[in-house]
Amino acid sequence: MELRQYWHIVWKRIWIPALLFGVVLVVSLALRRPPPPQYQASARVLVDVPPLEAVEGMGFDPRLTAPQATEYLVDDLSLFVSSRAVAQAVSQRLADQGVQVPAGVIQSSTASEKVHRVVTLRVTWGDPDQALAILNAAIEVLPQEAPAYFGRLGLEQPQIVLFDGPSVSPVPPSLSQRLDLPMRLILALIAGVALCFFLDYLDDSVRGREELEAMGISVLAEVPGRRRWRR
Repeated sequence: MELRQYWHIVWKRIWIPALLFGVVLVVSLALRRPPPPQYQASARVLVDVPPLEAVEGMGFDPRLTAPQATEYLVDDLSLFVSSRAVAQAVSQRLADQGVQVPAGVIQSSTASEKVHRVVTLRVTWGDPDQALAILNAAIEVLPQEAPAYFGRLGLEQPQIVLFDGPSVSPVPPSLSQRLDLPMRLILALIAGVALCFFLDYLDDSVRGREELEAMGISVLAEVPGRRRWRR
């Protein structure tokens, strides 16, 4: 079947995909609710482990091993930031300030990533002031809670220093939110075109001389149909 025959099948019932497209567009716009705004508070902290005191006979340079130990520590600290223990400590600190936020909600809204000795903290929240309060509480809690979980460092506990932020910025809509309406309209068009071909398949009437000739029937004459539109 040639492409123009495909087009003829769709054009004959073009009202079907057009109707589905219009219905989906109107219903989607009528029922569409803008997502609640989200804000992200972020800050970067620098983690450092003080070098050991040089002792005579020491087989390594403590000034070189300290940065290496810090990078290993940052791997653990980046996971420790979003742990349940930190979330509970942050929740308790916020409760002391009159802000009630469950620890589970804080844990699910907190994320971190690390680059060498730098850990980036991110809190995604619906209120910018509360997002900043949660982030500030987390920054204050980290130096206090870290010694209990990094005891292998002994007396030389990690130093966690804020050096960038905190800052709050709105979170743009996700890709799925931006593509939701276009994908619905595309699916409506595809469903409409598929319905046109399905109805054409069920139609057993003869629609042109080509179909008769394909069945081996000779066509002696053809009466042109009435034109609906003039050029």
